[in-house]
Amino acid sequence: MANSKTITSNDWLSYTSFLVLVFAMVAPIGEGLLIAFAVVFLAVGISSAVHSAEVIAERVGPSIGTLILAISVTVIEVALIVSLMSNDTADSPQIARDTVFAALMIVTNGIIGICILLGGLKHKELGFQSVGTTALLGVLAVLSTLTLILPLFTTSTNKGTYSAGQLIFVSLASLVLYGSLVWSQTKSHKNFFSATEGEVTPLETIHSRPSQKRAITSFISLLFSLFAVVGLSKILSPTIESTISALGAPKAVVGIVIAILVLAPETLAAMNAAKTNELQTSLNLALGSGAASIALTIPAVSLYSLLFDKPLTLGLDSKGIVFLMVTFLAGSFTFGSGRTTSLHGLIHLVIMASFLAISLMP
Repeated sequence: MANSKTITSNDWLSYTSFLVLVFAMVAPIGEGLLIAFAVVFLAVGISSAVHSAEVIAERVGPSIGTLILAISVTVIEVALIVSLMSNDTADSPQIARDTVFAALMIVTNGIIGICILLGGLKHKELGFQSVGTTALLGVLAVLSTLTLILPLFTTSTNKGTYSAGQLIFVSLASLVLYGSLVWSQTKSHKNFFSATEGEVTPLETIHSRPSQKRAITSFISLLFSLFAVVGLSKILSPTIESTISALGAPKAVVGIVIAILVLAPETLAAMNAAKTNELQTSLNLALGSGAASIALTIPAVSLYSLLFDKPLTLGLDSKGIVFLMVTFLAGSFTFGSGRTTSLHGLIHLVIMASFLAISLMP
């Protein structure tokens, strides 16, 4: 197994990404070459960071491992958002909202839709734990309402924004709710989120855990990857915005691009699980990523906004609210019975395709 090696090719890629960042900061190279290097190694750094976090999670167990993976992905997402917010353009205040909303649509419709469709076509009918899955969906519904809808109805500040006190309350409420979800998943009700109720970890799985030395190496690799991603995202942030503008695409597309970059590795993992008839694992990955994207990113971005006096707009427009409502309505039908088919997956993919189409053609 690859885990038996102390240093893998993935670790070397993370170290290379970090060295490219250092080289880009000190070497007098052309702007075009710098951007090319940054694009390639940003993708490498994101993939390496998520993979390293997964190795650590396999070693330390699901309780701490879930937090490590979520925090790692959040660091990447926040780095990209803050880099774009710091450019102080007219659309900077909406970057966080657009990214979180895009991530929510991708996990609830894109990832889940393709996982159910692929699994359903191969296995006809897929089973999962409805109690745990609907709990995940409920947490997502509350988090998205607090952060993306409620700002439209407050009166202390301009429409779509929160005051400092409101931002602090919503951030704390989001963290408490997410912490309760993690506790439920890994401690109090972990059987509700297992592939089968009362599932016991097989002995061979325990023996195949990465060694302590491998976990330490992956932790070092994770740190290098995160530093590389944060630095390279800062280099690329002006290019991302200028490219979107040159193409004539709406500014909301920037958020979609960031969300796709961050969620790409977890999408592949969720698809692989669905193809082996482990839909519950796919749902945990997708919906758990969505919850972390809101509950950890919004507090981090809010803190940045308060500390550096940066404007932050969170409220969605009317089209976004419609997509949010139809997403959770369709989700309640899909996850209500504990069984699903490829048709349910197609429903979510149609919602996802509609979201992309309206985003590109508002």
